[in-house]
Amino acid sequence: MRTHFRALMLAGFVAGAATIGLAPVLSQTNTQTVARYTMDAGTLSGMAAMGQGGGGMGAVMNMMRGGDQVAHELVLRLGTVRAPANGSPAADHFMPENARLGASVPLVTPRRVAGEVGMPGQTEMPRGRLLLFWGCGENAGPGQPVIIDFARLARGEVPPGLYAQGLNLPDDWQVMQSNSTTYGEWPNERAERRLTAQSSLLGAHRVAGNYTPDIAFDLAEDFMPALNPTGTELSGGAVRLRWNHLDKATGYYAWAIGAGRNERDMVWWTSSTTQAFGGPFADWISPAAARRYVEAGQLLAPGTTECVIPRQVRENGGEGMMTSLYAYGPQADFSYPPRPQNASSSWRPEWIARVRFRSMAMVIPGMDGMMGMGMGMGGAEQDAEPEAQAPAALPRCRGGLRGIAERAAGLCQ
Repeated sequence: MRTHFRALMLAGFVAGAATIGLAPVLSQTNTQTVARYTMDAGTLSGMAAMGQGGGGMGAVMNMMRGGDQVAHELVLRLGTVRAPANGSPAADHFMPENARLGASVPLVTPRRVAGEVGMPGQTEMPRGRLLLFWGCGENAGPGQPVIIDFARLARGEVPPGLYAQGLNLPDDWQVMQSNSTTYGEWPNERAERRLTAQSSLLGAHRVAGNYTPDIAFDLAEDFMPALNPTGTELSGGAVRLRWNHLDKATGYYAWAIGAGRNERDMVWWTSSTTQAFGGPFADWISPAAARRYVEAGQLLAPGTTECVIPRQVRENGGEGMMTSLYAYGPQADFSYPPRPQNASSSWRPEWIARVRFRSMAMVIPGMDGMMGMGMGMGGAEQDAEPEAQAPAALPRCRGGLRGIAERAAGLCQ
């Protein structure tokens, strides 16, 4: 299990390094559009569903094998050009009853803390090498692996063309505290309920507060189905990764992290046909961007249901490869007043809202071999019913490599 945790820690580091400097530089300070609101809705399966419910060690092992454990995630962000009308910022998202989150959830404004980046004790540099592979197939393509000194990567010495770049399309605007006069988000420390596997987003939604105009829309799209991937080792040593076909998927992306054979090397593989890693693929992606990425070979086409991880990846990455799979889905857009059919570039609504969907899963291929090997999986614990409870409030992540790793391990937000 130590190897798996080390792989998870690296996953956090490389994902964080991959996003440095990649946030789209967009026109997000328009004074005529008062409020911008985003809902990012996800379906989680396999190990990605860990922490979303109970079930004891049996449920954990089932998820590591890519079992049918399913959970939902939802990220809400509100940004406006207004200061609060009175007192402290306050806003709520009023949910449909079938979301099972109560009448509303609070959009809390995070406390700005000076000095979060570059805190003392966060300057340790990893040692070793990063071995990069890409593409589906039983054998790795020519020129692989590309080998990078890990300490150089940590210092920001990124080889040209390594990380996938955002397309900076009009759909890819973001809501952040840094580009908003007043900002609120959920989940947060005041969250009292969690989504369940039965939660639904269908129906009427309304956002109201003392720094935003009322935002109201009816949502006709819901959480995507689960991917539930499985990994099967082939006779030559490669691993066949298979998953459920999702009707509304606009593209798929897989990547794997392995701890290496010599405790110094780490292995990173992606399903992209080109040498492009990380970047926007760990986020929600618009259908327009997904089409462009599919055409470029960086995402797998919507009809794809399998990808073979080359044997060289397994040989160098070991048996405990942490494998992640993403399916990007539909998008719903709303505004007030509604966007006219041939809107000019000068058209500006009072508010805009965007809802994106994805399905994501994590699995460690070959975990069946660990069953029954002293993992503490008594029958009573394995069959335990999940206990309904409010999610524990997670602290905000610190800066530096430690904060990136803690975020990947689910220890902060």
